[in-house]
Amino acid sequence: MNMIIEDYQRLSKITEQMRNAAATGEWDNLIELEKRCSLEVEAIKPHDGVPTEESERKQKAALILKMLADDKAIRSYTEPWMRQLERIMQSARSEQRVQQAYLAQG
Repeated sequence: MNMIIEDYQRLSKITEQMRNAAATGEWDNLIELEKRCSLEVEAIKPHDGVPTEESERKQKAALILKMLADDKAIRSYTEPWMRQLERIMQSARSEQRVQQAYLAQG
């Protein structure tokens, strides 16, 4: 089997694990998997290319499509969480500004 295909299969397994972690709200695990994914991508880049065999090109394309679907699913889980976190942080900043305004007057 082509080394490129093996690399993409390994990467696909990581994105699948990321998808599962996001679906179950395992945010710490998702972060660790994201780091692994980035390292894997960096390791693949220097020797990535288009496979010579048609079947391997199709297999690589299918793996890329799967990873894109995983990414879309991950975003569907993380974006609401990120919006909620942003609202919490904005609320905390507003509260801090109010406290500072009252302390400045006192």
